[in-house]
Amino acid sequence: MFDSRSAAYREPFGAVEEGCAVHFRITVPRELHCSAARLCIEKDGQGRESFGMFWCGMNGESQEWWECHYTPASSGLYFYCFSLDTWKGVLEIRRLPGGQDTLDPSGGLWQMTVYEKGFTTPDWLAGGILYQIFPDRFCRLGDLPSEQDLPYGRQLHGNWEEEPCWRPNEQGKITNSDYFGGNLQGIREKLPYLASLGVTCLYLNPIFEAHSNHRYNTADYSRIDPLLGTEEDLEALCKEGEALGIRVLLDGVFSHTGSDSVYFNREGRYPQPGAFTSRESPYFSWYSFRNWPWEYECWWNFDTLPNVRETNPAYTQYISGEEGIARLWLRQGAKGWRLDVADELPDGFLDGFRQAVKAEDPQALVLGEVWEDASNKSAYGVRRRYLLGRQLDSVMNYPFRNAILGFLTGASPQDMMEILLSVAENYPPQVLRLLMNHIGTHDTERALTVLGDEPAGGRDREWQSRKCLSPEERKNGLRLLRMASAMQFTLPGVPCIYYGDEAGMEGYRDPFNRRTFPWGREDTSLVNWYKKLGVFRKSCSCLKEGSFQPWRAQDGVLAYIRRDEKDAVFCAVNRDPAPKRFSLPREWKDALAFIGAPPDEEGNLFMEPVSCTLLRLCPGEKAAKKAAISIRKEEKERPEPHTASQLASAGPRRKT
Repeated sequence: MFDSRSAAYREPFGAVEEGCAVHFRITVPRELHCSAARLCIEKDGQGRESFGMFWCGMNGESQEWWECHYTPASSGLYFYCFSLDTWKGVLEIRRLPGGQDTLDPSGGLWQMTVYEKGFTTPDWLAGGILYQIFPDRFCRLGDLPSEQDLPYGRQLHGNWEEEPCWRPNEQGKITNSDYFGGNLQGIREKLPYLASLGVTCLYLNPIFEAHSNHRYNTADYSRIDPLLGTEEDLEALCKEGEALGIRVLLDGVFSHTGSDSVYFNREGRYPQPGAFTSRESPYFSWYSFRNWPWEYECWWNFDTLPNVRETNPAYTQYISGEEGIARLWLRQGAKGWRLDVADELPDGFLDGFRQAVKAEDPQALVLGEVWEDASNKSAYGVRRRYLLGRQLDSVMNYPFRNAILGFLTGASPQDMMEILLSVAENYPPQVLRLLMNHIGTHDTERALTVLGDEPAGGRDREWQSRKCLSPEERKNGLRLLRMASAMQFTLPGVPCIYYGDEAGMEGYRDPFNRRTFPWGREDTSLVNWYKKLGVFRKSCSCLKEGSFQPWRAQDGVLAYIRRDEKDAVFCAVNRDPAPKRFSLPREWKDALAFIGAPPDEEGNLFMEPVSCTLLRLCPGEKAAKKAAISIRKEEKERPEPHTASQLASAGPRRKT
């Protein structure tokens, strides 16, 4: 009766701009003797309105068409269904969880996202590749600092290959105070390697002064952490990276600071008074004290992370003012911000932050950490409006991670496809093209570990520290990781490689997912696989912002098509231990096979057990051959990842 994802029933597809007319059509069984039909729609938080639909002819002998146009006047979320006057009384066409329609009154409503007129997002990231770096663990260039130059309370590992500290100290606390000395100069040294992967944007976990190795407990937003380098080092990284087509995205932690910071100064490290040490501190109004100084609001009850009052005028001016932190680091060469725990930042702060960033650089990126569907998320009782035009350009795409890894570890292909389609339908297209498509981050288990072994579940750090993949588990995990990355690189959005995933790194949760990069010990076969995917992605126009069309989601197979006016890509993943054979549409008969076997002369596709297939279709055989030559040429011209100086700079290594 209705399918919101088919142009026969609703056009245009997905999220729309305010003021855009949307055409709705339903097909009703003639046996219901429908005498009137209505579109029932309600803007989020407001009452329902009904709009009459017109009878517009027969759909075969047993169905009839009804249609109408609806134009949303303002941005927001709209929820809708259809009401019918029939011989059985008033019936409603409602939505089932999988998107299908039903006359059951227990069904739900369809969602239509309406974004603000003129909402745009940066062009430079579309079609690119992100690479996430945990700065302390990626690469160290130069000598370790002497003890007198090391900030108080920090310990340095002498051996780059040592295990991160994970046991509590004598007081039973995890302090995250051990460092390996990775720095900005080390990242600069590896820019040719990153370019060889096709990377176009580096997302750096926090680089500002902080007294934990993760640096999410900011001590001073205005200073680079001394172990990482200087402002000049950051400027050089941004400049040299941009020369290679690589821009830098910084991590902004603005919902809380560290207790050991120039702003709070509970530990007395800094000479000037902080909010903890004096009510006269210029930062006192930033924080909420229940009983000064020891009782205060803090992030998830960690007393080392006092919450800030994000709407406090002094704080918002410090972060988002004309001379504020948001604009300061863009002037130093950064190309945008990733906002930590965006769902804990109030709307007013996000509005002001975006305004500041775009005033400094309209093409700078504002990307938020949101773990759920960001189009309809409610946080602390408030419906969020991240993607409507005044806050975020994009988000971290955890739903896609769940779909990719879920499918490859046994979840229903239909359910996983529904996740992909739901995001594609609910997100504005200018957001969809920039989604950060990751399969692992510093907050999750490594993708290879998830795919090759059992999840950690509730097991403790002792178990996680001992557990690693057996040779057979690793072999299986690597096969699945290749399939996962093929999906990651071809779904709508921008793939994000978590540093070392391409080298075959394993690890459960923090700190085991934050080990040092294994320079000189990489899985070179896997690295080359990622390079090939990078070349393929760059060569395919449709992977930038082409349409997403589901093709198959059953019997252990997930397959889809990306398409634009220049080319098309077919991606199929067979997770089953049995081979599969499909009959493809006739147009794919002459497609080029980038991964897997091409279709035979009849257009049949054969897939090996536990494998993936990537096909590319260009208009005309000549264009296809030209594309194949271009891909081969691109692969040959990729820079070699390691020079002698690069390998020497990676830090101490075990002899092999």
